Amino acid sequence: MNRCPACGKTYDDEARFCTRDGSKLVVVAERGASRETVAGRADPPSTSMHGNLTGRVLDGRYRIEKKIGEGGMSFVYLAKDIASDDRYAIKVLSAALSSDANAMARLRREASLGMRLAHPNVCHIIRLGETPDGLVYVVMPFVEGEVLSDRNNRMGTLPIDEVVRHVRDIAAGLHVAHELKIVHRDLKPENVMICPTSDGGERAVVMDFGLAKERRADAELQKLTATGIILGTPEFMSPEQLRGRPLDPRTDVYSLSLMTYEMLSGKLPFSGRTQQEMMIARLRSEPLPLRQAAPKLARHEGVERVLGKGMQRDPNDRYTTAPEFASALATAAKLDGEESSRLGRFFAR
Repeated sequence: MNRCPACGKTYDDEARFCTRDGSKLVVVAERGASRETVAGRADPPSTSMHGNLTGRVLDGRYRIEKKIGEGGMSFVYLAKDIASDDRYAIKVLSAALSSDANAMARLRREASLGMRLAHPNVCHIIRLGETPDGLVYVVMPFVEGEVLSDRNNRMGTLPIDEVVRHVRDIAAGLHVAHELKIVHRDLKPENVMICPTSDGGERAVVMDFGLAKERRADAELQKLTATGIILGTPEFMSPEQLRGRPLDPRTDVYSLSLMTYEMLSGKLPFSGRTQQEMMIARLRSEPLPLRQAAPKLARHEGVERVLGKGMQRDPNDRYTTAPEFASALATAAKLDGEESSRLGRFFAR
């Protein structure tokens, strides 16, 4: 059978990607067999220490309060700064990952990039640390709120004015990264947090630049990312990412366009019985028009045009920057609303 390394859900032999988080599945032995993978590799080192750090103080500064999440490669804790009482999120890498020399080289490079991303709409890396006994951890601001994917699942579809605000915030955070020559390249609803603000509003925060890379990748980074290995979540990857081609900010614009479509319609614009079919559809097919996915949005022709441009297969045909896409969406939504009001007044006479 196959198993998701992130959430642990199991699938039959034909499945290749997790339907929950898009992770590539790994082949595992049948129940009752040896706890080794079918390929013969033993289980990674025990993670009992990494997953039970409550009460420990890291770097003489961060006191671990409680575990707030875990995945296949890390554990996330809430911690407090002993001196300031400020709260932080600390991601502790699994023993298997922290012992992987290539993965650590990549992480150190990404941490140096992430430290330059301080912005209200980005959850940036504050520092990368390592304890004497081998625990490797990343310190980030603690961000409270609701994950966008959870909100999508809870509400089904989001009001267009709310979507416009979220897209504006996400675009602002992405633009800071893009100006530093960083492409997120794993933008998805699971990597966006909707956070309450002191004035009673909300702001969207882009999380987890763990797959981010410098746009002008040098030979070392190209070696680390391993030619031919696609990094990202299949549902939201751009065509050029699926083809393994060079990436730039327009690949994040594509992913943001898919996310916007999903927020508005509750669906993705490409369909398929498997992840592979969905990926092929993005390479060969046109997206389902918004008015067909969500008939109640049929009057929003301008918004449909904006999404269509953002999801063009050729990056040259898309919006150049994330703020440009966000601005076009806001303008289209406003004009569509005004036109609808005008028509409503006309037919009411």
